[in-house]
Amino acid sequence: MFRDFIQRLEYQLRQALPGEAAQFSMAPVSRQRIKQIPSENYNPKKSAVLILLFPQGGSIRTVLIQRPEYDGVHSGQIAFPGGKFEFNDIDLMQTALRETTEEIGVAPEGIIIIGSLTELYITPSNFLVQPFIGYVTEEPQFLMDPREVQSILTTDVFKLNSKVGEKVILQSGGYKIKTPYYDIEGFTVWGATAMIISEFNAVIKSTTSF
Repeated sequence: MFRDFIQRLEYQLRQALPGEAAQFSMAPVSRQRIKQIPSENYNPKKSAVLILLFPQGGSIRTVLIQRPEYDGVHSGQIAFPGGKFEFNDIDLMQTALRETTEEIGVAPEGIIIIGSLTELYITPSNFLVQPFIGYVTEEPQFLMDPREVQSILTTDVFKLNSKVGEKVILQSGGYKIKTPYYDIEGFTVWGATAMIISEFNAVIKSTTSF
């Protein structure tokens, strides 16, 4: 099952991606009005995340992390492993692999990258994120870096589409934002991560059509 799914997914990732239409179905209400990347003084921080797939029993799972609480726009949020491009990274794929190793302890040598999704601009932090998709052939032994990760959660990839509806999120500084969200393993997943998941879900759905 796992190998067949990976083959179908890899094929589908070579086709035209669902892109912005899928992403913005899960965008915060305020962001839905701002679909275009700013054209003036636009100098985003390049970054990458990894959707890491692995088999567990008869299921296909992926891993997300909860960011630590801090005084910032992404405090405590659920995300995929990843982070900012560093000067010694060869490319964004290496960024995703390096950050995955640093944050959850999965060695890059065992990760096979099969494709990527549509890049996504994160307005509040001025990050331009490139999501990659990869897999390992066995369930990883995670080693969390507590400086960057508060907790690790894994879930079945076919349960990522657990859209609940909309809610008001209270951000740092008392700012409230209305947004659609997913309930994944009891965690509220919204914002950029939900937008990435939405496109990934659309790709997964396409794999069942052939």
